[in-house]
Amino acid sequence: MKHRLLPSVLLTALLTTAAPVMAQTAGPSAAVVERIAELKKQAIQGVESRAKLAQEMNDSIFSFGELAFQEFETSKYITEILEKNGFTIKRDVAGLPTGWVATWGSGGPVIALGSDIDCIPKASQKPGVAYREPMIEGAPGHGEGHNSGQALNVVAALALKDIMEREKIPGTIMLWPGVAEELLGGKAYMVRDGVFNGVDAVLFTHVGNNLQTAWGQANGTGMVSVEYKFSGESAHSAQAPWRGRSALDGVELMNVAWNMRREHLRPEQRSHYVIPDGGDQPNVVPSVASVWYFIREQDFENIRKNFEIANTISEAAAKMTDTTVTRQVIGTAAPRHFNKAIAEAAYANIQQVGMPQWTEDEQAFARAVQRTVKGKEEGLATTVKKLEPPADKPESGGSDDIGDISWTVPTITLNYPANIPNLPGHHWSNAMSMATPIAHKGVVAGAKVIAMTGIDLLSRPELLVQAKGYFTSEQQKNQKYVSMISAEDKPQVQINADVMARYRPEMKKYYYDPSKHATYLDQLGIKFPVLEKPKN
Repeated sequence: MKHRLLPSVLLTALLTTAAPVMAQTAGPSAAVVERIAELKKQAIQGVESRAKLAQEMNDSIFSFGELAFQEFETSKYITEILEKNGFTIKRDVAGLPTGWVATWGSGGPVIALGSDIDCIPKASQKPGVAYREPMIEGAPGHGEGHNSGQALNVVAALALKDIMEREKIPGTIMLWPGVAEELLGGKAYMVRDGVFNGVDAVLFTHVGNNLQTAWGQANGTGMVSVEYKFSGESAHSAQAPWRGRSALDGVELMNVAWNMRREHLRPEQRSHYVIPDGGDQPNVVPSVASVWYFIREQDFENIRKNFEIANTISEAAAKMTDTTVTRQVIGTAAPRHFNKAIAEAAYANIQQVGMPQWTEDEQAFARAVQRTVKGKEEGLATTVKKLEPPADKPESGGSDDIGDISWTVPTITLNYPANIPNLPGHHWSNAMSMATPIAHKGVVAGAKVIAMTGIDLLSRPELLVQAKGYFTSEQQKNQKYVSMISAEDKPQVQINADVMARYRPEMKKYYYDPSKHATYLDQLGIKFPVLEKPKN
Protein backbone atom coordinates (compact mmCIF):
# COMPACT_ATOMS: atom_id res chain seq x y z
CA MET A 1 0.00 0.00 0.00
CA LYS A 2 1.40 3.40 -0.99
CA HIS A 3 1.37 6.03 1.77
CA ARG A 4 0.72 9.65 0.99
CA LEU A 5 3.48 12.00 2.16
CA LEU A 6 2.55 14.75 4.58
CA PRO A 7 2.37 18.22 3.06
CA SER A 8 5.23 20.45 4.22
CA VAL A 9 2.96 22.87 6.11
CA LEU A 10 1.35 19.99 7.98
CA LEU A 11 4.80 18.52 8.77
CA THR A 12 5.94 21.82 10.25
CA ALA A 13 2.78 22.07 12.31
CA LEU A 14 3.13 18.50 13.56
CA LEU A 15 6.75 19.04 14.53
CA THR A 16 5.93 22.26 16.35
CA THR A 17 2.93 21.05 18.30
CA ALA A 18 4.41 17.65 19.05
CA ALA A 19 7.70 18.96 20.46
CA PRO A 20 6.73 18.82 24.18
CA VAL A 21 5.39 15.29 23.77
CA MET A 22 8.36 14.10 21.69
CA ALA A 23 10.76 15.24 24.38
CA GLN A 24 9.24 12.68 26.72
CA THR A 25 8.63 9.82 24.27
CA ALA A 26 10.66 7.48 22.12
CA GLY A 27 10.35 9.62 19.03
CA PRO A 28 8.11 11.09 16.35
CA SER A 29 5.01 9.49 14.89
CA ALA A 30 5.10 7.05 11.99
CA ALA A 31 3.84 9.74 9.62
CA VAL A 32 6.59 12.12 10.60
CA VAL A 33 9.21 9.35 10.34
CA GLU A 34 8.02 8.61 6.81
CA ARG A 35 8.20 12.26 5.87
CA ILE A 36 11.70 12.65 7.32
CA ALA A 37 12.83 9.61 5.32
CA GLU A 38 11.53 11.27 2.16
CA LEU A 39 13.35 14.51 3.01
CA LYS A 40 16.57 12.53 3.49
CA LYS A 41 16.16 11.02 0.03
CA GLN A 42 15.86 14.55 -1.31
CA ALA A 43 18.98 15.56 0.65
CA ILE A 44 20.93 12.71 -0.92
CA GLN A 45 19.75 13.77 -4.37
CA GLY A 46 20.69 17.36 -3.60
CA VAL A 47 24.23 16.30 -2.71
CA GLU A 48 24.60 14.01 -5.72
CA SER A 49 23.47 16.79 -8.04
CA ARG A 50 26.32 18.91 -6.69
CA ALA A 51 29.08 16.31 -6.95
CA LYS A 52 30.79 18.44 -9.58
CA LEU A 53 30.81 21.47 -7.26
CA ALA A 54 32.25 19.29 -4.49
CA GLN A 55 35.04 18.13 -6.79
CA GLU A 56 35.86 21.66 -7.95
CA MET A 57 35.94 23.03 -4.41
CA ASN A 58 38.03 20.14 -3.12
CA ASP A 59 40.57 20.50 -5.92
CA SER A 60 40.69 24.30 -5.82
CA ILE A 61 41.37 24.45 -2.09
CA PHE A 62 43.99 21.72 -2.51
CA SER A 63 45.77 23.92 -5.06
CA PHE A 64 45.81 26.96 -2.73
CA GLY A 65 47.79 25.12 -0.02
CA GLU A 66 47.76 27.85 2.64
CA LEU A 67 49.38 27.64 6.06
CA ALA A 68 47.76 28.52 9.38
CA PHE A 69 46.48 32.11 9.65
CA GLN A 70 47.24 32.73 5.94
CA GLU A 71 44.17 31.05 4.38
CA PHE A 72 43.20 34.15 2.38
CA GLU A 73 42.60 32.56 -1.03
CA THR A 74 40.69 29.71 0.58
CA SER A 75 38.38 31.92 2.61
CA LYS A 76 37.77 34.29 -0.31
CA TYR A 77 36.88 31.38 -2.58
CA ILE A 78 34.48 29.68 -0.16
CA THR A 79 32.67 32.83 0.93
CA GLU A 80 32.14 33.96 -2.66
CA ILE A 81 30.42 30.65 -3.42
CA LEU A 82 28.23 30.97 -0.34
CA GLU A 83 27.33 34.60 -1.11
CA LYS A 84 26.28 33.63 -4.64
CA ASN A 85 23.96 31.07 -3.04
CA GLY A 86 22.22 33.53 -0.74
CA PHE A 87 24.27 33.26 2.46
CA THR A 88 25.13 36.33 4.52
CA ILE A 89 28.83 36.57 5.34
CA LYS A 90 30.40 38.12 8.41
CA ARG A 91 34.17 38.43 7.95
CA ASP A 92 37.16 38.98 10.24
CA VAL A 93 35.47 37.24 13.16
CA ALA A 94 37.24 36.84 16.52
CA GLY A 95 40.28 38.81 15.39
CA LEU A 96 40.97 36.31 12.59
CA PRO A 97 41.52 37.95 9.17
CA THR A 98 40.69 34.64 7.48
CA GLY A 99 37.80 33.88 9.83
CA TRP A 100 34.18 34.23 8.76
CA VAL A 101 30.66 33.08 9.52
CA ALA A 102 28.07 32.39 6.80
CA THR A 103 24.37 32.15 7.66
CA TRP A 104 21.14 31.49 5.83
CA GLY A 105 17.61 31.15 7.17
CA SER A 106 15.95 32.54 10.26
CA GLY A 107 15.10 31.43 13.76
CA GLY A 108 15.91 28.12 15.34
CA PRO A 109 17.21 25.60 15.43
CA VAL A 110 20.65 26.90 14.44
CA ILE A 111 22.83 24.16 12.94
CA ALA A 112 26.53 25.04 12.46
CA LEU A 113 28.73 23.16 9.99
CA GLY A 114 32.48 23.55 10.42
CA SER A 115 35.73 22.21 8.99
CA ASP A 116 39.40 23.24 9.00
CA ILE A 117 41.10 25.04 6.10
CA ASP A 118 44.84 25.33 6.79
CA CYS A 119 47.65 23.07 5.53
CA ILE A 120 51.07 22.00 6.83
CA PRO A 121 54.65 23.03 5.97
CA LYS A 122 56.77 21.28 3.35
CA ALA A 123 53.96 18.97 2.21
CA SER A 124 53.70 20.11 -1.41
CA GLN A 125 52.88 16.96 -3.40
CA LYS A 126 51.44 16.07 -6.77
CA PRO A 127 48.16 14.24 -6.29
CA GLY A 128 47.47 10.93 -7.97
CA VAL A 129 51.07 9.72 -8.04
CA ALA A 130 52.23 7.13 -5.53
CA TYR A 131 55.74 8.48 -5.00
CA ARG A 132 57.30 11.61 -3.56
CA GLU A 133 57.10 14.46 -6.06
CA PRO A 134 56.58 17.98 -4.72
CA MET A 135 54.95 20.49 -7.04
CA ILE A 136 57.25 23.09 -5.47
CA GLU A 137 60.17 21.93 -3.35
CA GLY A 138 59.83 23.11 0.26
CA ALA A 139 56.36 24.62 -0.23
CA PRO A 140 53.38 23.89 2.01
CA GLY A 141 50.61 21.51 0.99
CA HIS A 142 47.55 19.63 2.16
CA GLY A 143 49.26 16.68 3.78
CA GLU A 144 46.50 16.73 6.41
CA GLY A 145 43.52 16.76 4.03
CA HIS A 146 41.94 20.03 5.14
CA ASN A 147 41.11 20.93 1.53
CA SER A 148 38.11 18.60 1.56
CA GLY A 149 35.92 19.46 4.55
CA GLN A 150 34.55 22.81 3.38
CA ALA A 151 33.63 21.30 0.00
CA LEU A 152 31.65 18.68 1.91
CA ASN A 153 29.92 21.23 4.17
CA VAL A 154 29.01 23.65 1.41
CA VAL A 155 27.41 20.94 -0.73
CA ALA A 156 25.51 19.57 2.29
CA ALA A 157 24.37 23.08 3.28
CA LEU A 158 23.09 23.87 -0.21
CA ALA A 159 21.15 20.60 -0.32
CA LEU A 160 19.60 21.45 3.06
CA LYS A 161 18.82 25.00 1.97
CA ASP A 162 16.88 23.75 -1.06
CA ILE A 163 14.72 21.52 1.15
CA MET A 164 14.15 24.19 3.79
CA GLU A 165 13.04 26.68 1.14
CA ARG A 166 10.78 24.24 -0.65
CA GLU A 167 9.23 22.75 2.50
CA LYS A 168 9.20 26.02 4.48
CA ILE A 169 11.13 24.42 7.35
CA PRO A 170 12.27 27.03 9.90
CA GLY A 171 15.85 27.21 11.09
CA THR A 172 19.28 28.65 10.35
CA ILE A 173 22.25 27.05 8.62
CA MET A 174 25.62 28.43 9.71
CA LEU A 175 29.01 27.61 8.18
CA TRP A 176 32.39 28.54 9.62
CA PRO A 177 36.08 27.64 9.05
CA GLY A 178 38.63 26.15 11.38
CA VAL A 179 41.37 28.76 11.01
CA ALA A 180 44.92 27.75 11.96
CA GLU A 181 43.86 24.37 13.34
CA GLU A 182 47.38 23.02 12.84
CA LEU A 183 48.51 25.58 15.41
CA LEU A 184 45.36 25.20 17.55
CA GLY A 185 45.08 28.92 16.94
CA GLY A 186 41.50 29.79 16.05
CA LYS A 187 38.54 28.06 17.67
CA ALA A 188 39.18 29.07 21.29
CA TYR A 189 39.08 32.72 20.19
CA MET A 190 35.82 32.11 18.32
CA VAL A 191 34.35 30.57 21.48
CA ARG A 192 35.65 33.42 23.67
CA ASP A 193 34.15 36.02 21.33
CA GLY A 194 30.70 34.42 21.28
CA VAL A 195 30.62 33.12 17.70
CA PHE A 196 28.64 30.04 18.81
CA ASN A 197 26.19 31.82 21.10
CA GLY A 198 22.68 30.66 20.20
CA VAL A 199 23.87 27.65 18.18
CA ASP A 200 21.92 24.44 18.92
CA ALA A 201 24.26 21.86 17.39
CA VAL A 202 27.65 21.72 15.65
CA LEU A 203 28.39 19.17 12.93
CA PHE A 204 32.15 19.21 12.41
CA THR A 205 33.81 17.32 9.58
CA HIS A 206 37.37 16.06 9.34
CA VAL A 207 39.06 13.94 6.72
CA GLY A 208 39.65 10.29 7.56
CA ASN A 209 39.80 6.91 5.85
CA ASN A 210 36.38 5.64 6.91
CA LEU A 211 32.86 6.98 7.38
CA GLN A 212 32.47 7.21 11.14
CA THR A 213 31.58 9.24 14.19
CA ALA A 214 31.93 8.86 17.96
CA TRP A 215 30.56 10.09 21.26
CA GLY A 216 31.98 10.68 24.74
CA GLN A 217 35.53 11.69 25.52
CA ALA A 218 37.69 11.06 22.50
CA ASN A 219 41.15 9.57 22.48
CA GLY A 220 43.77 12.29 22.55
CA THR A 221 44.50 15.36 24.63
CA GLY A 222 43.84 19.03 25.15
CA MET A 223 46.78 21.40 25.11
CA VAL A 224 48.41 24.79 25.33
CA SER A 225 50.70 26.06 22.56
CA VAL A 226 53.05 28.64 24.04
CA GLU A 227 56.28 30.37 23.04
CA TYR A 228 58.83 31.42 25.67
CA LYS A 229 61.10 34.28 24.64
CA PHE A 230 64.34 34.85 26.57
CA SER A 231 66.18 38.18 26.42
CA GLY A 232 69.81 38.74 27.43
CA GLU A 233 72.83 40.83 26.35
CA SER A 234 74.91 40.35 23.22
CA ALA A 235 78.72 40.38 23.22
CA HIS A 236 81.60 39.03 21.19
CA SER A 237 81.63 35.31 21.93
CA ALA A 238 85.45 35.11 21.94
CA GLN A 239 86.74 38.55 22.93
CA ALA A 240 84.34 39.41 25.77
CA PRO A 241 81.88 36.57 26.47
CA TRP A 242 81.72 37.61 30.15
CA ARG A 243 79.92 40.78 29.06
CA GLY A 244 77.11 38.77 27.45
CA ARG A 245 74.03 37.09 28.86
CA SER A 246 72.97 34.29 26.55
CA ALA A 247 69.27 34.04 25.86
CA LEU A 248 70.02 30.69 24.21
CA ASP A 249 71.42 29.40 27.51
CA GLY A 250 68.03 30.21 29.05
CA VAL A 251 66.25 28.23 26.33
CA GLU A 252 68.58 25.26 26.68
CA LEU A 253 68.32 25.19 30.46
CA MET A 254 64.54 25.31 30.24
CA ASN A 255 64.54 22.36 27.85
CA VAL A 256 66.93 20.35 30.03
CA ALA A 257 64.78 20.99 33.09
CA TRP A 258 61.56 20.09 31.27
CA ASN A 259 63.09 16.87 29.97
CA MET A 260 64.10 15.97 33.53
CA ARG A 261 60.63 16.82 34.84
CA ARG A 262 58.85 14.64 32.24
CA GLU A 263 59.74 11.54 34.26
CA HIS A 264 57.64 12.85 37.13
CA LEU A 265 54.54 13.82 35.12
CA ARG A 266 51.60 11.56 34.36
CA PRO A 267 52.26 9.13 31.51
CA GLU A 268 49.20 10.52 29.72
CA GLN A 269 50.98 13.83 29.08
CA ARG A 270 52.57 14.63 25.73
CA SER A 271 54.93 17.55 25.25
CA HIS A 272 57.29 18.67 22.51
CA TYR A 273 59.20 21.79 21.51
CA VAL A 274 61.16 23.46 18.75
CA ILE A 275 63.58 26.40 18.91
CA PRO A 276 62.39 28.98 16.35
CA ASP A 277 65.16 31.43 17.29
CA GLY A 278 68.48 30.23 18.64
CA GLY A 279 70.54 33.31 17.85
CA ASP A 280 72.13 34.70 14.72
CA GLN A 281 75.67 33.35 14.48
CA PRO A 282 78.13 31.62 16.81
CA ASN A 283 80.45 34.57 17.43
CA VAL A 284 77.63 36.73 18.81
CA VAL A 285 76.20 35.88 22.23
CA PRO A 286 72.44 35.54 21.51
CA SER A 287 70.55 38.45 23.02
CA VAL A 288 67.21 36.89 22.05
CA ALA A 289 66.16 33.26 21.78
CA SER A 290 62.83 31.47 21.92
CA VAL A 291 61.40 28.01 22.38
CA TRP A 292 57.90 26.90 21.34
CA TYR A 293 56.12 24.25 23.40
CA PHE A 294 53.03 22.10 22.93
CA ILE A 295 51.92 21.00 26.41
CA ARG A 296 49.25 18.28 26.27
CA GLU A 297 47.15 16.44 28.84
CA GLN A 298 43.79 14.71 28.98
CA ASP A 299 41.77 16.98 31.27
CA PHE A 300 41.55 20.66 32.12
CA GLU A 301 43.11 20.30 35.57
CA ASN A 302 46.27 18.60 34.33
CA ILE A 303 46.66 20.83 31.29
CA ARG A 304 46.64 23.83 33.60
CA LYS A 305 48.97 22.11 36.07
CA ASN A 306 51.60 21.25 33.45
CA PHE A 307 51.36 24.71 31.89
CA GLU A 308 52.13 26.24 35.30
CA ILE A 309 55.08 23.85 35.74
CA ALA A 310 56.49 24.97 32.38
CA ASN A 311 56.04 28.61 33.38
CA THR A 312 57.91 28.02 36.64
CA ILE A 313 60.75 26.23 34.82
CA SER A 314 61.06 29.09 32.31
CA GLU A 315 61.36 31.64 35.11
CA ALA A 316 63.94 29.50 36.92
CA ALA A 317 65.99 29.16 33.73
CA ALA A 318 65.93 32.93 33.30
CA LYS A 319 67.20 33.45 36.84
CA MET A 320 69.99 30.93 36.35
CA THR A 321 71.21 32.73 33.24
CA ASP A 322 70.56 36.31 34.40
CA THR A 323 68.14 36.79 31.49
CA THR A 324 64.46 37.64 31.37
CA VAL A 325 61.61 35.61 29.90
CA THR A 326 58.16 36.38 28.55
CA ARG A 327 55.57 34.00 27.17
CA GLN A 328 52.95 34.21 24.43
CA VAL A 329 50.06 31.76 24.12
CA ILE A 330 49.73 30.85 20.44
CA GLY A 331 46.84 28.44 20.68
CA THR A 332 44.89 26.11 22.90
CA ALA A 333 42.65 23.08 22.60
CA ALA A 334 40.26 21.58 25.11
CA PRO A 335 39.94 17.79 25.41
CA ARG A 336 37.26 16.68 22.95
CA HIS A 337 33.90 15.36 24.13
CA PHE A 338 31.21 14.52 21.59
CA ASN A 339 27.45 14.29 21.89
CA LYS A 340 25.80 10.88 22.19
CA ALA A 341 22.35 11.73 20.80
CA ILE A 342 23.66 13.49 17.69
CA ALA A 343 26.31 10.80 17.10
CA GLU A 344 23.65 8.09 17.19
CA ALA A 345 21.51 10.00 14.70
CA ALA A 346 24.53 10.52 12.42
CA TYR A 347 25.47 6.84 12.66
CA ALA A 348 22.03 5.78 11.46
CA ASN A 349 22.63 7.96 8.40
CA ILE A 350 26.15 6.57 7.98
CA GLN A 351 24.69 3.06 7.81
CA GLN A 352 22.24 4.18 5.14
CA VAL A 353 24.90 5.93 3.02
CA GLY A 354 27.63 3.30 3.39
CA MET A 355 31.16 3.44 2.03
CA PRO A 356 31.86 4.56 -1.54
CA GLN A 357 32.21 1.89 -4.19
CA TRP A 358 35.92 1.91 -4.97
CA THR A 359 37.28 0.94 -8.37
CA GLU A 360 40.22 -1.40 -8.79
CA ASP A 361 42.31 1.59 -9.94
CA GLU A 362 41.54 3.38 -6.68
CA GLN A 363 42.35 0.31 -4.60
CA ALA A 364 45.59 -0.24 -6.53
CA PHE A 365 46.59 3.38 -5.92
CA ALA A 366 45.90 3.09 -2.21
CA ARG A 367 48.02 -0.05 -1.94
CA ALA A 368 50.85 1.65 -3.87
CA VAL A 369 50.81 4.67 -1.53
CA GLN A 370 50.81 2.35 1.51
CA ARG A 371 53.77 0.52 0.02
CA THR A 372 55.63 3.81 -0.55
CA VAL A 373 55.52 4.65 3.18
CA LYS A 374 55.91 1.05 4.36
CA GLY A 375 52.35 0.88 5.70
CA LYS A 376 50.20 -2.21 5.76
CA GLU A 377 49.08 -2.82 2.16
CA GLU A 378 45.36 -3.39 2.54
CA GLY A 379 43.91 -0.72 0.27
CA LEU A 380 40.80 1.32 1.04
CA ALA A 381 38.19 0.40 3.63
CA THR A 382 34.96 -1.05 2.26
CA THR A 383 32.76 -1.26 5.38
CA VAL A 384 31.84 1.50 7.82
CA LYS A 385 33.15 1.40 11.36
CA LYS A 386 30.62 0.71 14.08
CA LEU A 387 29.61 3.33 16.59
CA GLU A 388 31.18 2.09 19.82
CA PRO A 389 30.82 3.38 23.39
CA PRO A 390 33.77 5.51 24.52
CA ALA A 391 36.72 3.76 26.13
CA ASP A 392 36.73 3.60 29.92
CA LYS A 393 40.22 5.08 29.76
CA PRO A 394 40.77 7.06 26.54
CA GLU A 395 44.24 6.83 25.04
CA SER A 396 46.53 9.84 25.00
CA GLY A 397 47.60 11.39 21.72
CA GLY A 398 46.94 14.39 19.52
CA SER A 399 44.71 17.42 20.00
CA ASP A 400 42.15 19.38 18.00
CA ASP A 401 40.64 22.70 18.99
CA ILE A 402 37.16 21.47 18.07
CA GLY A 403 37.38 20.45 21.73
CA ASP A 404 36.68 24.04 22.82
CA ILE A 405 33.51 24.12 20.76
CA SER A 406 32.46 20.67 21.99
CA TRP A 407 32.33 22.12 25.53
CA THR A 408 30.26 25.08 24.35
CA VAL A 409 27.63 23.49 22.08
CA PRO A 410 26.52 19.86 21.57
CA THR A 411 28.98 18.72 18.91
CA ILE A 412 30.04 15.71 16.86
CA THR A 413 32.85 15.10 14.40
CA LEU A 414 32.17 13.15 11.23
CA ASN A 415 35.20 11.51 9.61
CA TYR A 416 34.76 10.75 5.92
CA PRO A 417 36.84 8.46 3.64
CA ALA A 418 38.81 10.90 1.48
CA ASN A 419 42.21 9.54 2.47
CA ILE A 420 44.08 6.24 2.65
CA PRO A 421 44.55 4.03 5.73
CA ASN A 422 47.94 3.26 7.32
CA LEU A 423 49.74 6.49 6.40
CA PRO A 424 51.84 8.57 8.82
CA GLY A 425 49.51 11.59 9.02
CA HIS A 426 50.79 15.17 8.68
CA HIS A 427 52.92 13.89 5.83
CA TRP A 428 53.28 14.43 2.10
CA SER A 429 51.89 10.93 1.47
CA ASN A 430 48.60 12.05 3.00
CA ALA A 431 48.30 14.61 0.18
CA MET A 432 48.52 11.99 -2.57
CA SER A 433 44.80 11.09 -2.58
CA MET A 434 43.41 14.49 -1.71
CA ALA A 435 42.66 15.67 -5.28
CA THR A 436 41.78 12.28 -6.77
CA PRO A 437 38.55 10.30 -7.23
CA ILE A 438 39.15 8.84 -3.74
CA ALA A 439 38.74 12.27 -2.14
CA HIS A 440 35.88 13.22 -4.45
CA LYS A 441 33.89 10.11 -3.51
CA GLY A 442 34.68 10.48 0.19
CA VAL A 443 33.49 14.09 0.21
CA VAL A 444 30.19 13.20 -1.44
CA ALA A 445 29.60 10.34 1.01
CA GLY A 446 30.29 12.62 3.96
CA ALA A 447 28.08 15.39 2.56
CA LYS A 448 25.15 12.98 2.36
CA VAL A 449 25.54 12.10 6.05
CA ILE A 450 25.80 15.75 7.10
CA ALA A 451 22.77 16.78 5.05
CA MET A 452 20.73 13.87 6.41
CA THR A 453 21.76 14.62 9.98
CA GLY A 454 20.83 18.24 9.36
CA ILE A 455 17.35 17.03 8.41
CA ASP A 456 17.18 15.11 11.70
CA LEU A 457 18.14 18.18 13.72
CA LEU A 458 15.69 20.43 11.88
CA SER A 459 12.82 17.95 11.96
CA ARG A 460 13.10 16.10 15.26
CA PRO A 461 12.70 18.42 18.25
CA GLU A 462 13.22 15.52 20.65
CA LEU A 463 16.73 15.00 19.23
CA LEU A 464 17.76 18.52 20.23
CA VAL A 465 16.29 17.96 23.70
CA GLN A 466 18.24 14.71 24.07
CA ALA A 467 21.43 16.35 22.80
CA LYS A 468 21.10 19.21 25.27
CA GLY A 469 20.31 16.77 28.08
CA TYR A 470 23.46 14.75 27.44
CA PHE A 471 25.55 17.92 27.11
CA THR A 472 24.30 19.33 30.41
CA SER A 473 23.83 16.27 32.60
CA GLU A 474 26.40 13.75 31.37
CA GLN A 475 29.24 15.59 29.65
CA GLN A 476 29.57 18.25 32.34
CA LYS A 477 29.01 15.94 35.28
CA ASN A 478 32.69 15.68 36.26
CA GLN A 479 34.35 18.65 34.56
CA LYS A 480 33.38 21.91 32.93
CA TYR A 481 35.01 24.01 30.25
CA VAL A 482 38.10 25.97 31.24
CA SER A 483 39.44 28.40 28.66
CA MET A 484 43.23 28.49 28.47
CA ILE A 485 43.34 31.94 26.85
CA SER A 486 42.92 35.23 28.66
CA ALA A 487 40.94 38.29 27.65
CA GLU A 488 44.25 39.87 26.61
CA ASP A 489 45.47 37.02 24.38
CA LYS A 490 45.12 37.59 20.65
CA PRO A 491 45.39 35.29 17.63
CA GLN A 492 48.97 35.25 16.38
CA VAL A 493 47.99 36.08 12.83
CA GLN A 494 51.50 37.11 11.78
CA ILE A 495 52.69 33.50 11.91
CA ASN A 496 53.50 31.98 8.50
CA ALA A 497 53.13 35.27 6.63
CA ASP A 498 56.79 35.19 5.60
CA VAL A 499 56.61 31.58 4.42
CA MET A 500 53.54 32.19 2.28
CA ALA A 501 55.07 35.39 0.87
CA ARG A 502 58.04 33.28 -0.22
CA TYR A 503 56.07 30.50 -1.89
CA ARG A 504 52.73 31.98 -2.95
CA PRO A 505 53.95 33.64 -6.20
CA GLU A 506 55.12 30.26 -7.53
CA MET A 507 52.15 28.40 -6.08
CA LYS A 508 49.71 30.68 -7.94
CA LYS A 509 50.94 29.17 -11.19
CA TYR A 510 49.44 25.87 -10.03
CA TYR A 511 46.02 27.14 -8.90
CA TYR A 512 43.24 24.99 -10.33
CA ASP A 513 41.13 26.52 -13.11
CA PRO A 514 37.88 24.52 -13.37
CA SER A 515 36.76 26.60 -16.34
CA LYS A 516 39.52 25.01 -18.41
CA HIS A 517 40.04 21.59 -16.83
CA ALA A 518 37.57 18.98 -15.61
CA THR A 519 39.75 18.09 -12.61
CA TYR A 520 43.02 19.17 -11.04
CA LEU A 521 44.58 15.90 -12.23
CA ASP A 522 43.66 16.88 -15.79
CA GLN A 523 45.24 20.31 -15.33
CA LEU A 524 48.45 18.71 -14.07
CA GLY A 525 48.48 16.14 -16.89
CA ILE A 526 48.31 13.20 -14.47
CA LYS A 527 46.63 10.01 -15.73
CA PHE A 528 45.30 8.52 -12.50
CA PRO A 529 46.56 6.27 -11.03
CA VAL A 530 50.32 6.59 -11.44
CA LEU A 531 51.67 3.73 -9.34
CA GLU A 532 55.42 3.98 -10.02
CA LYS A 533 57.80 6.77 -10.82
CA PRO A 534 58.65 6.77 -14.52
CA LYS A 535 62.18 5.63 -15.26
CA ASN A 536 64.37 8.04 -17.19
